[in-house]
Amino acid sequence: MRPISKSILAAGVAAAALLGSNFAASAQEVIKFAHVVAPNTPKGQGADFFKKRAEEILGDKVQIEIYPNSQLFDDDKVLAAILRGDVQFGAPSLAKFGKWTKKLQVYDLPFLFKDMDAVSCFQNGEKGQELLNAMSSKGLTGVGYWHNGLKQLSANKPLRAPEDAAGQKFRIQSSDVIAAQFEAVDAVPQKMAFSETYSALQTGVVDGQENTWSNIYSKKFFEVQDYITESNHGLLDYMVVTSTKWWEGLDPKIRDGLAQAMKEASDYANGLSAELTAEQRQAVIDSGETEILQLSGEEFAKWQTAMKPVWDEFSGDIGQDIIDAAAACN
Repeated sequence: MRPISKSILAAGVAAAALLGSNFAASAQEVIKFAHVVAPNTPKGQGADFFKKRAEEILGDKVQIEIYPNSQLFDDDKVLAAILRGDVQFGAPSLAKFGKWTKKLQVYDLPFLFKDMDAVSCFQNGEKGQELLNAMSSKGLTGVGYWHNGLKQLSANKPLRAPEDAAGQKFRIQSSDVIAAQFEAVDAVPQKMAFSETYSALQTGVVDGQENTWSNIYSKKFFEVQDYITESNHGLLDYMVVTSTKWWEGLDPKIRDGLAQAMKEASDYANGLSAELTAEQRQAVIDSGETEILQLSGEEFAKWQTAMKPVWDEFSGDIGQDIIDAAAACN
């Protein structure tokens, strides 16, 4: 048997090394996180923070790619994309999960939460944590709640009383509860993608919308609305979701690292939300582009009374125990 030459042996070692390096490269988890808002919002900054921390914790085991502003998918399509494996994380608003579970509709009930402290109380409590797994049987797992804030009403006419909304067309998310909320005051809800809202307001396709201060500011809705009523009538928060199969199939060390990064990102985004809400509310006021209307106690109570029947309408779908737990946090 002829001895193996040094050149052949060296070539074999080099090939093995190359194969090993290619295998190591392919073992890196490339993780796509798609969302619909601007990078300067609480969600946008939370996603960027998650990328930073995950890559610090896990090093070259992961590569996180963030796609803001509906670059890949809007909220109506991202859940199906997660199940297909086209993206690994999304953070749709809580109003977007109606076709997957009715329980999360609790977050759309009008005037349910007095303030964001009540929201945190519920989300961190037993019922709120159970809701993270409400879609596991459908293949989706929640890994965190991210705050945006309470919603305000805007239109091109002043909205001081519920009857002022009658006949007005409002852009809404694809939520049956939010549709019922506007129908309760004889308004006309129009389900529409977030990315289409500015144009629809500008061209008069819709007369008004509801949103948080950070979204009103970052998407410049205040430029095309004459009035904003500071109603704080509903919640716009997000659930960060992933594929149950993908999440449970990860190497445990990678999953633990991502979970740690997600917890830190959630704390960061939620702390930032309150700060940005105050800053961006003031920026809208300072712009002089729109008039901010403050409701008196009596006016506020009229809106509450007009929309409260929506609670009973959806209690069977949501579960009265969930509604009661949320209301108790006030």
